[in-house]
Amino acid sequence: MNLFEPFTQRSLTLRNRLVVSPMCQYSAIDGLPNDWHMVHLGSRAVGGAAVVIAEATAVSAQGRISPQDTGLWNQAQQDAWRPIARFIKAEGAIAGIQLAHAGRKASTLRPWQGHGPVPAGQGDWLTVAPSALPFDKGWNVPQALDEAGIRAVVADFRAAAQRALTAGFELIELHAAHGYLLHQFLSPLSNQRSDNYGGSFENRSRIVREVINAVREVWPAELPLWLRISATDWADEGGWDIEQSVQLAQLVKPLGVDLIDVSSGGLLPHVTIPLAPGYQVPFAARIRREAGIATGAVGLITEVEQAAEIVANGEADVVLMARESLRDPYFPRRAAQQLDAKIEAPTQYRRAW
Repeated sequence: MNLFEPFTQRSLTLRNRLVVSPMCQYSAIDGLPNDWHMVHLGSRAVGGAAVVIAEATAVSAQGRISPQDTGLWNQAQQDAWRPIARFIKAEGAIAGIQLAHAGRKASTLRPWQGHGPVPAGQGDWLTVAPSALPFDKGWNVPQALDEAGIRAVVADFRAAAQRALTAGFELIELHAAHGYLLHQFLSPLSNQRSDNYGGSFENRSRIVREVINAVREVWPAELPLWLRISATDWADEGGWDIEQSVQLAQLVKPLGVDLIDVSSGGLLPHVTIPLAPGYQVPFAARIRREAGIATGAVGLITEVEQAAEIVANGEADVVLMARESLRDPYFPRRAAQQLDAKIEAPTQYRRAW
């Protein structure tokens, strides 16, 4: 495999192996994407990425990370996403969107306004989680979801997937990483339930399976479905880990998940993470090898040669870039030049290539 070899997922063919990772912009009002999102996402499609995935988009108002998150819980949001998805596709990229629920990490200040929860009375809201355990000292104690609440969350994911389809997206990524709600159910450190959604691996992974099944009911069989997970909590003991991640990947593949986007961390606030270039790639490689499912590698991947080697070595099928694509929206075009690969430029830009 090489970085500019096409990659087929169901009826779609990615034009290369470079994917723009979903990155929150914290710039929406009432969940509505706006001109900023159009330019941010559209420029990366022009930049040559194979897939452009819109930021963690809340399936309900309660599921937002911050008050400024984008959403897909109503018709107005669906309509606002439509021209953005249309532009991404017009530029030859696949338009993707990440559907998410923040759980106990919801009702949070956007990064440039501070850290931690939105102050009481300043637009905050009730947060929910598997168990009534706050993310950290000073954070809100979430309300433990009852089974009716869990069913409502699953239904919200299903409805958001239907709206994503109507808005013109061709790929959905479900967010079960970074300490958000689905990850909170997976990890024994945040899930201390004693019912059908807690305790055993089967029970802790139940809501993830239910969300996948519900989304697949409305998401066409010819379109891909990806799942982002944190391969480890980086906990000293007792947390979610790579062994359970492999097991989950094996479990969700027959349910209709086509690729595991492998990240890590986010569940616990004060852990030591061995940050280094490509530090999460071995997790993607192991899941790909042992679960027999396509994977995406992400995390401190900043160099063309580094991305090319990941794919060439069979460690992952695609490389997702976040901060590097913020620094350089045209990274895929630069990579193509460096690797002497052919990549089409927009007609308006061809005189520059």
